[in-house]
Amino acid sequence: MQQPEPQSFDRVLSSMCTEPHPAAREAAERFLATNPGDPATYETVASLEERAVELLATLADHPTPADAAGYVTSGGTEANVQAVRSARNRHDASDVNVVVPESGHFSFHKAAELLGVELRTVPVDDDFRTRTDAVAAAVDESTALVVGVAGSTEYGRVDPIPELARIAREAGARMHVDAAWGGFVLPFTDAEWAFGDAAVDTLTIDPHKFGQAAVPAGGLLARDDAALDALAVDTPYLETRSQATLTGTRSGAGVAGAVAAMEALWPDGYRDAVERATANADWLAAALDARGYDVVDPELPLVAAALPEPEFDALREAGWKVSRTGRGELRVVCMPHVTREALRAFVADLDRIQD
Repeated sequence: MQQPEPQSFDRVLSSMCTEPHPAAREAAERFLATNPGDPATYETVASLEERAVELLATLADHPTPADAAGYVTSGGTEANVQAVRSARNRHDASDVNVVVPESGHFSFHKAAELLGVELRTVPVDDDFRTRTDAVAAAVDESTALVVGVAGSTEYGRVDPIPELARIAREAGARMHVDAAWGGFVLPFTDAEWAFGDAAVDTLTIDPHKFGQAAVPAGGLLARDDAALDALAVDTPYLETRSQATLTGTRSGAGVAGAVAAMEALWPDGYRDAVERATANADWLAAALDARGYDVVDPELPLVAAALPEPEFDALREAGWKVSRTGRGELRVVCMPHVTREALRAFVADLDRIQD
């Protein structure tokens, strides 16, 4: 029987996943059956995971990447849940809260429900960044974690991370940065977002997004071991006697693919990809603006524009995989697989629809 083929990325404009690098694809297949959840048994993939954490920490400007703590998660959701869990476990209060901007990923709502913590959502400003005055007003002695976003999923915005970290410290809270998508783009900008820019405790950064690793390969980083120690549980029947991860058994495919992608592409390959994606986002934003659409000025390679619903639906019917922001705008993410040729075809279809 003929096996189904995976969907082509040719018309996928809304996803924060992309085609994996060939080296990542090959490495993921080789390590498919290994389990980094039991590193004492699967020693080779355990060594690869240490290398993955070191490489991710290098991207995130950790002061000593070889000493960074962390692991390869299933994605940004798991990393964000674990950051909340670690901060909760390290806080003295019995009932804690977490302060998150409106632009925060929906995984923080999952985390609050799963972990029984109060989620305090604060507004963003007119440019879709966290309002620091609102964060300062929301924190108190029971705040375990303040969250900042570095590359928001709807508008590609970077919150004022150093100021948020200062507010967190003054409140006795931890600081977490969600750079799941932005983490592979921001090293080539002048944004202040990472360990070297502020007192960040934990950080989410996903190789399977702009990092071009095979899915699933997320990343949780911590400044020191204490953040992961707060997550550890005993695992008496394994060779490895404790475990700080959430999912337990994991495929080594994500670990091996992440290392292969980063070793193949860091830094020059990623720099080139970011430059191409940024140029494509600027081109698309200008094309939409020239056609009279209200466009949100792109900061990172993500374009949002107010598109009437009939035109949006017609683009979907034409086979384009596009999504909307919470406010209903068209949202296009210029990932490495998104070419200028594809964007020209997209705009040509939009012109045809308008006529």
